[in-house]
Amino acid sequence: MSACPEDGERVILVHVDLTTSQQVNDLTEFITLADSAGVVAVCVITGTRRSPDAKYFIGSGKVIEIQRAIAAYDAECVIFNHSLSSSQQRNLENVLKIRVVHRTQLILDIFAQRARTYEGKLQVELAQLQYMSTRLVRGWTHLERQKGGIGLRGPGETQLETDRRLLRERIKYIKKRLAKVRQQRQQGRQRRKRKPVPVVALVGYTNAGKSTLFNRLTNADVYAADKLFATLDPTLRRLTIAGLGDVVLVDTVGFIRHLPHDLVDAFRATLEEVCEADLLLHVIDASNEHVEASITAVDAVLHEINADKIMQIKVFNKIDLLEGVTAHSEYDKIWVSANRDSEIELLKQTIKQQLEKKLITAKIILSPQQANIRAQLYQLQAVLQEDFNDAGYWQMQVRLAEVEFRRLGLHRGEFLCASQ
Repeated sequence: MSACPEDGERVILVHVDLTTSQQVNDLTEFITLADSAGVVAVCVITGTRRSPDAKYFIGSGKVIEIQRAIAAYDAECVIFNHSLSSSQQRNLENVLKIRVVHRTQLILDIFAQRARTYEGKLQVELAQLQYMSTRLVRGWTHLERQKGGIGLRGPGETQLETDRRLLRERIKYIKKRLAKVRQQRQQGRQRRKRKPVPVVALVGYTNAGKSTLFNRLTNADVYAADKLFATLDPTLRRLTIAGLGDVVLVDTVGFIRHLPHDLVDAFRATLEEVCEADLLLHVIDASNEHVEASITAVDAVLHEINADKIMQIKVFNKIDLLEGVTAHSEYDKIWVSANRDSEIELLKQTIKQQLEKKLITAKIILSPQQANIRAQLYQLQAVLQEDFNDAGYWQMQVRLAEVEFRRLGLHRGEFLCASQ
């Protein structure tokens, strides 16, 4: 369901301020969304209303203004920075004589362009079909009122039911395929838990620089561009941090204000990687003048997917675009530029400090009969130092997750050295 299928399509953007408090941010983001979709915005029409018009969303005067702009710029499509009802969209297309697209369709179109993996394409298609199913019901309500009569029996209602059935079947099929993906991801997480390597997930507003930061941390080659939603598919890489060991770093899809709920649902399999993380790196574009609004939007999505209680570091990125701001850290906040190596090292040390809070470091003593526990500790890469005493016992300094420390029973007094 491509809303604007041709690159370079000439479009008119329409933004109506209904709240007044966030107009600039909304409009700037809207223009960036259109650019990310690959269209050419030939004209931006703005206005203010207390409430949407029931028929056109905008007033009749604004409709005339758009008609004149279409003629002047030879536009092929009109895009609204708002959600339109199916009747409003149909009424606008009837009077403007060209396609009318609204914000949700625009975002779905960008997602369709960006999806690269089989899973990503499935998730986008699911979101599109779920969106279409709601529009189908609303768009065909005039047929549902037709209870029969001369010339009105059968075909309309039959076609509606056929469309509904086909959509339901395809949605059911995609959900089944995504369930298998979710199961595979769960198996991968279970394998990682058997060898508990901390998981660090990058989250943040779209275009905050997550993929660039991910590439610099892991020397990966994940696609990164100055566009919204450059990354849709989660990518996992191993990162070694001095004094801590290996961690798994996860790059994820960017969030946005007013993210369509269908997209959150469709990408829930991907977002599970965020929910299972030990630490979140909330990447923030420090050069964005509306930085607080973007932080609030990300926090809202994290709350929706039940990931808001996970330990978090706020990473204020792109400080190289600001004057007088130098790299520094404050407890769970850090200011860096992904383009400078020295600041990447500072970020690694901040990650280390936060993850160490979830680890237990202890000195233990094991008898020769407890060699199986010693073997498990080495398998977990938890042994920092090991010596033998005169009685042939192992004296070890270990560091591992609290859950593994207790699973192995190391919290019991018989294992702890007297110095503990």
